[in-house]
Amino acid sequence: MAGNNKRRKPGLARALSIFESSIVIVVLLLAWTFIPLLPGVSLPRYFPSFLEILEAAGSMIERGVLWLDISTSLRIALTGLLLATATAIVLGLLLGWFARLERYVDPVLQVLRNTPVLAILPLFILILGIGDISRIAVVFFSSFFPTLLNTIQGVKHADPVLIRAAQSMGISKPALFAKVILPSATPYILAGFRLAAGVSLIVLVAAEMLGAAHGLGISIWTYQFSYQIAPMYADILTLAIIGVLMNFGLLKLEKLLTRWQEKPQ
Repeated sequence: MAGNNKRRKPGLARALSIFESSIVIVVLLLAWTFIPLLPGVSLPRYFPSFLEILEAAGSMIERGVLWLDISTSLRIALTGLLLATATAIVLGLLLGWFARLERYVDPVLQVLRNTPVLAILPLFILILGIGDISRIAVVFFSSFFPTLLNTIQGVKHADPVLIRAAQSMGISKPALFAKVILPSATPYILAGFRLAAGVSLIVLVAAEMLGAAHGLGISIWTYQFSYQIAPMYADILTLAIIGVLMNFGLLKLEKLLTRWQEKPQ
């Protein structure tokens, strides 16, 4: 029995932690649901009750509209994000290791990094047209730099003692990168990837609002333009849920891939 209690404690602690972290959200949702039902209480037209939003979301799900918009946005966001991440990791490893190469390339990267992506969005549309390719390119551009810069910093902060020890044993350059540099840079890469994932959703929604057949961004814009407020809120809350789930999944992935690190006591 004592052993069972010990095994239950971590689960109980986790449940209590989840409850404590979500209690404010639950209270706000309950207030949003039941306060408009009180006599004499009426919300502004542009702020529908949570029940109205749920009804709108249910109708959108039944018609298949919401699933289509979600799948379209996620497909484009993930395609651009994964392409940007793969490219940024390779380039970041090279720039972090070869200081001279970084000195040549860094001015160009700084100019591009500090150029607002929404300012050059019309250029993407002009060159690539209004379609999936231009939106993937926008997501790629905006997601590239967080992972790139973090990868460079991760390489530069690799333990020099480990690097010298590996080199003294005659390790090859590819093996050095694979067994020493990349593992050392992994926490930095994952932090950059999490940041890039959030940026990719923001930029994609803005890009979709300028022209798309389907997607959460164009859906929000259309509902706002036609003054369908409840469906608009349903799309906004859907985006918020996607963002939270994405961040949660990436945090779990980060813990899994960096479990070899020493944790502070």
